[in-house]
Amino acid sequence: MERLLSLIQSMQPLSDELKAELSQILRCDTFPRKHWLLQPNQVSDRLYFVETGLVRGYYLKDGREVTSWFMREGDFLMSIASFYTRQPTQEYVELLETSTLWSITYLQLQQLYRQFPEFNVVGRLLTEKYYVLSELRTQNLRMQTAPERYQQLLKDFPDIFGRVPLKYIASHLGISPETLSRLRGQRN
Repeated sequence: MERLLSLIQSMQPLSDELKAELSQILRCDTFPRKHWLLQPNQVSDRLYFVETGLVRGYYLKDGREVTSWFMREGDFLMSIASFYTRQPTQEYVELLETSTLWSITYLQLQQLYRQFPEFNVVGRLLTEKYYVLSELRTQNLRMQTAPERYQQLLKDFPDIFGRVPLKYIASHLGISPETLSRLRGQRN
């Protein structure tokens, strides 16, 4: 929990009361590889912080898995639209490694915002950060070539090839596994 509290504290100084409340309500779980945190038609009810491990979000398109994101140590995650609208998702959220996650529920988060106004700053900063990342991902898919998307991924996530199966990386980049193999071969 220290890593999580330290990260939050770096965004906004926390009162002792808020730290105590977070210590009371934060839940820590360790799940095995291949565990689903969320599947289609469920409502995303927890905001997670990845202490250790690796998570991917994906959906099915014409029966094929399309990976939309990866989150790793130090990242926060949820199915954003489902979490905030309280509507069922079409997204899968799957652990790619055994992972230790801290989490709170939607209702607990809303209570923290009401009870501790300083925590609203944390929520706003995290929302801004992940909205910008989502926008950049969308722009990259639309405007960058496959080699440029590949180079950007290596810059953002240098150890991805040691942690993520190639088919998920190819899907995330919007390319075939064969194209990914060619790009990797050209780089080596």
